[in-house]
Amino acid sequence: MDLSTFKWIREPQSCKIKNGRIEVVTKPHTDLWQRTYYHFRNDNAPVFLTETEEQYFSFTVKTQFGDSHHRFDQCGVVLYLDGENWLKGSIEYENDAFQHLGSVVTNEGYSDWATTEIPASVKAMWYRLSRRGDDYCIECSADGKRFSQMRVCHLIRGGGRIRFGIYACSPEESSFKAVFSDLTFGECLWKAHDGQQPDRA
Repeated sequence: MDLSTFKWIREPQSCKIKNGRIEVVTKPHTDLWQRTYYHFRNDNAPVFLTETEEQYFSFTVKTQFGDSHHRFDQCGVVLYLDGENWLKGSIEYENDAFQHLGSVVTNEGYSDWATTEIPASVKAMWYRLSRRGDDYCIECSADGKRFSQMRVCHLIRGGGRIRFGIYACSPEESSFKAVFSDLTFGECLWKAHDGQQPDRA
């Protein structure tokens, strides 16, 4: 991908870009979350985004986070329309035993969070974000070849021009280095549904 088309919305503590590789150091007390359950609103995580009107595509990126060490340290893939409409997929560090592989979808100012526990020893993950109109799919892979579905979702305001890319943040008193590489953009690899046909009016 041409990284010159990407722009920061809120910059990280530091960033180095070379040969298609992006190294990010997070700032403490940065996060993305809206209202649900916790009843607070955080919209200050650095996000590095490009734009498209393409209705069918897949975006893939490899993340490495060997330096993550504090609760909720995270990095991953993001689609960010504005502070109240976005989705993200990432691994959040929890402790030296386990961490959370999960995704958050935020529609009109309310977030949800779907997670599964994985070993804390995992320090790299590929993500694939795919679009079919205003519906989206996030997948993950340990090797960049075999991907597993994490989430299928709908974004209420996700049908037009969108912004997507990567993010990294540290919600508590922490900072760590996240590395992003192998960014690709192309044909939608999330195939059309081949089961029950759509309802007709």
